[in-house]
Amino acid sequence: MGRCPPRRNDKNVTQNADFLVIGSGVAGLTFALEASRKGLVHVVTKRRAEDSNTLWAQGGIAAVMDPADSAASHIDDTLIAGAGLCHQVVVEICAKEGPARIRELIERGARFDEKQGVLSLTREGGHSARRIVHAADATGREVERALLAKARENDNIVFFEHHTAIDLITLSRFGGPDVCAGVYVLDEATGKVETFLSRATVLASGGAGKVYLYTTNPDVATGDGVAMAYRAGAEIGNMEFYQFHPTCLYHPKAKSFLISEALRGEGAILRLSDGTAFMEKHDPRKDLAPRDIVARAIDFEMKRTGSDHVLLDITHRSPDFLNEHFPTILAECKRWGIDITTEPIPVVPAAHYMCGGITTNLHGMTTIPGLFAIGECAFTGLHGANRLASNSLLEGLVFGQRAATRLGEQLESLRSAAFPSVPEWDPGSATVSEEAVVVTHDWDELRRTMWNYVGIVRSGSRLRRASRRIALLQEEIREYYWRHFVTRDLLELRNIATVAQLIVESAAARGESRGLHYNVDHPETKPEMVADTVIKRGVPAYLRKQ
Repeated sequence: MGRCPPRRNDKNVTQNADFLVIGSGVAGLTFALEASRKGLVHVVTKRRAEDSNTLWAQGGIAAVMDPADSAASHIDDTLIAGAGLCHQVVVEICAKEGPARIRELIERGARFDEKQGVLSLTREGGHSARRIVHAADATGREVERALLAKARENDNIVFFEHHTAIDLITLSRFGGPDVCAGVYVLDEATGKVETFLSRATVLASGGAGKVYLYTTNPDVATGDGVAMAYRAGAEIGNMEFYQFHPTCLYHPKAKSFLISEALRGEGAILRLSDGTAFMEKHDPRKDLAPRDIVARAIDFEMKRTGSDHVLLDITHRSPDFLNEHFPTILAECKRWGIDITTEPIPVVPAAHYMCGGITTNLHGMTTIPGLFAIGECAFTGLHGANRLASNSLLEGLVFGQRAATRLGEQLESLRSAAFPSVPEWDPGSATVSEEAVVVTHDWDELRRTMWNYVGIVRSGSRLRRASRRIALLQEEIREYYWRHFVTRDLLELRNIATVAQLIVESAAARGESRGLHYNVDHPETKPEMVADTVIKRGVPAYLRKQ
């Protein structure tokens, strides 16, 4: 939607800190805890601090913690899943640094499943060994609990809950250098827009699952970091690779409940409605194939049979085993009248993880000086064309630490300059909206457009239709945005529209099928397209050799 100038909203409040973090999931909190050793950290989060994608992660964290396993094996599994697009140096960093990050997490209070004092590891699709560290089937909740508890005890970390980031403050907007100096932020309690300045701004805002109609993500996942970075002129990469989790609970009243891949790791079998197991005909790894293959297989079988779901069967496991390993899933399914000890679980694929994002170097730095990105909103090159299961929390831990370490080393130099003077937010002639229904309607149309035309299986004509519809919606959103005071709902709509545009443009630029991106017009994988898709404001998406 282009770069937007500041808009005044009332008497401005300015918050200054050494480090400003947008987001409070595993990446943001890991960064905050490490960076707080050197300076003051402000953490801005648009709902409660615990409301993050991390909270909902079920499976676990992939790390080599078993002497019989090896970093080389973890690297190989990641490269295979990534379908040729992983950046090997990043894969090696994460595999080798992962075990130390797990030990630090345990020191910070995280409690993972153990047997006789030894971590109880499980296996997930695409992994050749048991290397998934977990806390039953609610690993993300335990990680979030431990990190947040530690952060709240820290006097050098200040949380700003129910604060929504609007736009990055880049000094080039005001005639200065192309440097990020902070963020304009909406305080929902007062309705005022505040100015947050910092020595370094860190986007840890998570994913964008709400760009699709069906998603396993919570409501906060609206791609805010990617959209803000794009508007500010940062480089964005590989947005066509959106991972659909194969197994989301199918129930008319259940909302976005993920059925962990760990069930298939423990022997669950995907079946048609008549009980026929079908994965063997799609991949020799059967139910343990990588997620992109499993999601497409389910999509194919649903279309072939006309069914609105398939079944995930783990009834061969004992009730005691299921209660011990999957208590959350057992309870949630039972809540909707499904007893997984005696009957299979109805499941469908749903948007789950954004493998692309804001391009960064090996320490989280983006193409805009002063701006860093970590976690799901960042594109480090770890995931390539398809994320290997449980590598996401790992990436957040590793790059949260790496970014904080690098910035900690630079802090004294950064402090040598005073905080800049920047204009306050200016709403111009904006008024309170009495047409909020427009936001709701545009939100629904956008997500349906993405689901119908830019989902698991794509085509050139579908992408062109999506592009035209999204452009019209963006025009409506832009007009509404400039006429009315900002609200969180409006800001989220604006951001998912930008993310939708980036996904479509990136998908249209890749004339092949690879990993999570499958185009029926180009079903083959082309060796000459071992390249990242790069897009920047004002520059059409193009493929860049690694």
